[in-house]
Amino acid sequence: MICKDERFLDSKNLEQLNPTIAIPGVLTTANFLLGIAYPNLQNKVLKVFSDIEHSLLTGEIDLGLIIHENRFTYAEKGLKKIVDLGSFWENLTGCAIPLGGIVINRNIDAEVQHKVNRVLRRSVEYAFANPKSGLDFIREHAQEMEEAVMYKHIELYVNQYSLDLGTEGRKAIDILFEMAVEKGLIPAITKGLYLNP
Repeated sequence: MICKDERFLDSKNLEQLNPTIAIPGVLTTANFLLGIAYPNLQNKVLKVFSDIEHSLLTGEIDLGLIIHENRFTYAEKGLKKIVDLGSFWENLTGCAIPLGGIVINRNIDAEVQHKVNRVLRRSVEYAFANPKSGLDFIREHAQEMEEAVMYKHIELYVNQYSLDLGTEGRKAIDILFEMAVEKGLIPAITKGLYLNP
């Protein structure tokens, strides 16, 4: 979470100041982490993630919850970090941060679901074996064009959990959703979350 105005840098007093905070989506890991860390910050405004820094710089909002490559570039624009909610999460739970996810409609035939899973896995394995293979595509669609920033961003989202969540990955997701339900950020989950083998 970042700001322009230094009076927001004391993270312990944030909820008392009632700032306006831009979030990149209601049902995002970022908003869940914000709701877990600061349940009383309720003055939220939805913004496209790439517009949050500009909204801070123009004074339209007080705080910004940034994601993606903006995590690596905000300081260059004179913005300041209040708290790293990822570090907050890791310290609180000891788990990796569940960022992103691949979903498929439960109504699709199980055989097709497994086939899609296999194809996606092979694609990720190929990308690991050939890290520069998608560079042109990534550069064309990236908000920040510096190659080092692009690779830092990719490393956050494409890792061993992309191939197999495993016990630790599932634990992180389960804890995140349990806490999100406890804080009233989402309704109780009544269906299984994972593709069964």
